[in-house]
Formats: sequence, structure tokens, C-alpha cells
Amino acid sequence: MIAVASPLASACAEVAAGNAFDLLHDGFDKGGFAAEGGLFYKENVEQRAGRMVFSPASPSAGTGALTLTVMAACPPHQLGCSERAEVWERPQVLAPYGSTVWYGLALRLDAPLPQDDRRYVIAQWKREILPGAVGDYSPFLALRLYRGHLGVTVETDRIASYPIGSPERPDGCRPGEALVLDRPKVRQTRALVAIEAGAARESYPGYFDACAPGIQVTRHADLPAARNGWIDFVIRSQPGPHGDGYIEIMANGDPIVTIRGHIGHSGPGLATNQYFKFGPYRAPGLQPWSVSYGGFRRGPRCSDVIRLGQCPAE
Repeated sequence: MIAVASPLASACAEVAAGNAFDLLHDGFDKGGFAAEGGLFYKENVEQRAGRMVFSPASPSAGTGALTLTVMAACPPHQLGCSERAEVWERPQVLAPYGSTVWYGLALRLDAPLPQDDRRYVIAQWKREILPGAVGDYSPFLALRLYRGHLGVTVETDRIASYPIGSPERPDGCRPGEALVLDRPKVRQTRALVAIEAGAARESYPGYFDACAPGIQVTRHADLPAARNGWIDFVIRSQPGPHGDGYIEIMANGDPIVTIRGHIGHSGPGLATNQYFKFGPYRAPGLQPWSVSYGGFRRGPRCSDVIRLGQCPAE
């Protein structure tokens, strides 16, 4: 096992500039990031307390594994502080914002699993923001942990939503409508689009309490349980803040959910690319939190990244 105690170490290999739609892959089995993977550990204040460990064998991915651990680093009571140990795509391989990009990534949530309802993010897709831009834009797609259970959220500019119990939605959401959290202060709408199999609704935050017809969700199955070991995800990323977004999520070869409609953000201060990053990210905590990853893949087609199951029909 090869331990990298600091992101300042020389684990990051140099990556040659390439086309945004080049096939990317990294098995995490070389003791550092592969040149053909286009990945790096970003060096900034929030990430300095993070830890990376490359190991040569992942039972699920069949190659290596990268374990990322976030440590307690925020001063007590400091507002706005976050703790991260995230791996990013390099700037020269980013894809245009509205394009279709397919990702494959295996992950395992290592014990102990956090059981509280804090901000725990495992992987996220975002739009680039220009330096000096005003606003706090959430990921348009994120894998999260809620009270020890996996969940997937989609975010967009604020759209019409109707509280459950209101005259418009007295008995709940209509078929296909997303269950959402209206966020007027940041002018965004967040949808909870997938949850774990067998998890009680009470396992997820009650603040998802409205319905948004502008985000259409087709559920095929629930997510595997977070405690069940390695999960191999295949995900289609295609943001469309004006209503033409399209996301597909598969787990261990099984279709989980299809999301169409308003996905992502537009407006001043936003750049032209989308980007992906993965690794534990949380509000300040006391205990270390680790997630292991394996078999990163990226390409313009599902067939470029799939290893289990069949690609969804276009």
C-alpha cells in the first residue's frame, strides 16, 4: 500500500493537454494519478488536511483503489468553513457545459459511516465559475450521504415548485415530478431524485417538501445501500438549465433513474465548461471520514465507460 500523506506530494503525474472528448481512465494502480486519466488533487486551504492512499488492488474495480480521507481542520464556530479531500478533472480536459459526457466510477463508503444529517458529498458535477463571480452555485448533480444512506440530488436555477399539502399538491407530487427543496435565498431548486433501497423516508431530510414539474424523474430502481461495499456507477452528465438537461444513472449494471428537464445553472459569472470532482466533502466534523474509489472512466458515449449491464437506449 502506498500512502500519500499530503496533496503537496508528487503523486500527481503531468497530464498532456487533450481534446475534451478524449477517453480518460485511471485505475489508481500506479502509485499516483495516471497521465491518461486527466485527474489531480487540487491544492487549496480546504484540502490541506485531506489524505490520499493509493493501493494496488480493488475487489470491485479489478485494478487499484484510491482512498480519500477528510480530517477535522476547521476552527470551532468558523462560519463557511468546509473540509475536503477531492480529486478534480484537469482544466485542459474539461467538456463544454451543454455537452453529453459519460462517467464510470466505483466507490466504497468506508466504515464508520456518518449517521448525522450534515453536508456529506461523495462526488459532484458543477459548472465552472469565473473569478470574482457573485453567487454560490451548488453542483447540478451530486452523490450525497444522508444519515448513513446514499442519495442523489439535481440542482437548477430556481423554478416553479408547489409545497406538498398546498392547494396545488394537497396529496403529494404528481407522477414524474421531482421532490424538491425550494431555495429562494440562493435562487436555486434542489431535487432529491434517488434514494437507497429499503430506506425509510424518514432517513432523508424532511425539507424536501415540494414538487417541481420542471424536473421530470423516471425511477427504475433504488440505489444500493451505502454499507454494502463497492458500487460501480455509470452516469450520463448533460446539464440543461433551460429545460433540456438529461441525466442517466446506473449502479452495478442496473438502471436507477432518468432525469430530464431543468438541470444546472445559467447567468452572469459562469464559464463555458462543466467539471467533475470526487472525494469526501463536508461541513466541519470531528472524526475522519473516508471514501475509496476505483476504476475512473470518462467518454462521450455510454459504451466508453460501461462494465456491467447494458447501456440505456438513446
